Amino acid sequence: MDGIGVSVSIEVYRDAWGVPHLRAADPDELAFAQGQVTARDRAWQLEVERHRAQGTTAAFLGAAELGWDTFARRSRLADTARRCFSRLEQADARTAAWVRTYVDGVNDGLAEGARRAPEFAETGLTPGRWEPWTPLAAWLSTHILFAGFPTKLWREEVAGRLGEEWTELFATDGPGTSGSNGWVVAGGRTASGAALVAGDPHRFIEAPGVYQQIRLACDAYDVVGIAVPGVPGLAHFGHTGPVAWAITNAMADYQDLYRERLRRLPDGGVEAYGPEGWRRAAAHTETIGVAGGEPVVVEVVETDRGPVIIGVDDEPEGGSAAWEAVSLRYPPRVTGELGFGVLPALLRARTVADVDAALDGWVEPVNVVLAADTGGGLLHRVAGHVPVRDRANSLRVVPAWDPAHAWQADPAPLPRAEVRGHAVMANARGLAAPLGIEFAPPHRAARIDALLGASADWTPETTTAVHRDTDNASAARLLAAVARAGGAAADGGDGPGPGANGTGADGTGADGTGANGFGTDGTRAARSRAGASGGGRGLSPAAASVRDRLLAWDRRMDAESTDAGLYAAVRGAVVRRLAGHEVFAALREPAPYPEMFRPWLALGPRVAYALETLLVAGPVPAGDVDRIVREALDEVGAGEPPAAWGVTHRLAPWQALPDPDDEQWPGLGGDHDCVLSTSSVPGWTDRSARASAARYVWDLADRERSGWIVPFGASGVPGDPHHRDQLPLWLRGELAPVTTDWQYLTKEQR
Repeated sequence: MDGIGVSVSIEVYRDAWGVPHLRAADPDELAFAQGQVTARDRAWQLEVERHRAQGTTAAFLGAAELGWDTFARRSRLADTARRCFSRLEQADARTAAWVRTYVDGVNDGLAEGARRAPEFAETGLTPGRWEPWTPLAAWLSTHILFAGFPTKLWREEVAGRLGEEWTELFATDGPGTSGSNGWVVAGGRTASGAALVAGDPHRFIEAPGVYQQIRLACDAYDVVGIAVPGVPGLAHFGHTGPVAWAITNAMADYQDLYRERLRRLPDGGVEAYGPEGWRRAAAHTETIGVAGGEPVVVEVVETDRGPVIIGVDDEPEGGSAAWEAVSLRYPPRVTGELGFGVLPALLRARTVADVDAALDGWVEPVNVVLAADTGGGLLHRVAGHVPVRDRANSLRVVPAWDPAHAWQADPAPLPRAEVRGHAVMANARGLAAPLGIEFAPPHRAARIDALLGASADWTPETTTAVHRDTDNASAARLLAAVARAGGAAADGGDGPGPGANGTGADGTGADGTGANGFGTDGTRAARSRAGASGGGRGLSPAAASVRDRLLAWDRRMDAESTDAGLYAAVRGAVVRRLAGHEVFAALREPAPYPEMFRPWLALGPRVAYALETLLVAGPVPAGDVDRIVREALDEVGAGEPPAAWGVTHRLAPWQALPDPDDEQWPGLGGDHDCVLSTSSVPGWTDRSARASAARYVWDLADRERSGWIVPFGASGVPGDPHHRDQLPLWLRGELAPVTTDWQYLTKEQR
């Protein structure tokens, strides 16, 4: 360490869960220590992220990664990171040096970390070297799909194949985006008189986990929080003692897709047609290495709008005709800003005003922020960069040659709100509504709001019960349709539905959320109209039994609940039949886009997440909807009794090297629209790929009464005692304690 100008005064401690607590003389030494310990604990994860950002994963993971690598190259992720770091050096040399020091620590610890991680030997991967811009590249690759720009491709398909009037029919927060719960309770509503900040980010669950618990202490600050491995500081969730903050995805729309006209020049270059006519585009080729296969050469093209991510390879033969493609415009590529100057400022924050001022420089992703301090200060605001442009940009792919779709110079103003008693952020249409098009259904936000409003004596311990809540308000409309199914049989619709096996629906293992919400009163009214007998006229005895059980169900998606399993089985059968309805036949045809966008373009998941809307609106006739529900009840009633929800609703984490023992993953409670959000793809699979990637409660009265948890553990090394030791707590909805007294921590002797 002396060779790079960092002293040996760094101390590494561990708590009972293996969480690193780092102590150093100053912020630079501490940044080095954070990079070093992360590399020791998460070397394989860090190297996978570095290669993903560079578009080089196929070189050691094989041809299955070519789709991502091609996208990473063509969207210019690594080049954008270099550009943003260069801008950071010019505008904020101090922060740039801090990032460099973190990278020095990563490089110092990688060799040791790689020796501990068996994946390197298994794949033949040799740890590489991180560059100063690599943390920015890792951040970009992690968040490039957060705003869900592929949903605009889906709307194009709906408009062209189903009709313009149905463009927003399948409104959803998108299968590739992230959600979260978050809330702040003011001191007047807590037992201690000091505020609580709590929540949980919902992301695709990866093993090792996408978040890292850590403590960073030096002469300038002492902060506990949840970091992103490979990125210095604590961008999303932190507690400095005097102030704590947390975020959720604002669901803002800040990335645009442009329909480009391209043509080949005699010298081999490319021109693009824009508002000023034909202009030369930047173009070059890159070679992607493939483990076990031949290298693949891809052309990278960038117009005045942005990098071309679709259609580069669609050039017609002969070289004279123009062709169409799609380019991506996103703020860091346009501005050269990523907002990393915010990171050290957050660590130094002592008040809500400090957090607020720091976040004025935030760029991507666009977040809703909640914060509280020990002086009673509270904050509820949006942070990030949202361009101002025509509304059509937010809905569809827009023509590159039309100047009406250009971005204005200044970004949109960012909303904020006063906190009165408590505030909730759960991706629903609310504070950030002016900045987006599609938001999560209101169910999670409404449920958290109702739970928080029921007490004025909140503690960190009682707050964890909110995390665990499994009430499924999104079931209301389907239950109302089930109640109607007791009427006389079938005055059916015009077109035949799919067979009993639900064939004809398309889908993938993608994820997303449902459409607009429906309150519990609708269910109660439907039950009342159905009559007290619940006899299920027009249904077989078995189907009537299923109907009666569902109407008596408490609507909780508990892992051990067989009624929740029954509901999921009926819901899946309804989704398959709706997706197989003849009105959606055109949408079942494959879309002409790269395979990596398939999760956003498959009909099955889109129907699943828009089920609430499709049951009461859309092109499927009401009579057909009723018939489909009756058929689903018959199907489930005639089959084997569904198991408890947790038997089929099991965790399905993403791993760069999949574990051959898939049966090891446990069953889960919750559902997509529960506060305990665990997402599957109804009608396609009950396996849950997305859930709480962390949970936390920050106590402003006493930081040691705070709690946190991640799905697996502090270590990314298989066989390490802390590799998956937090999983049992995470499954039970419990939190590990935040320990900050150094005497109760174990110092590493190195």
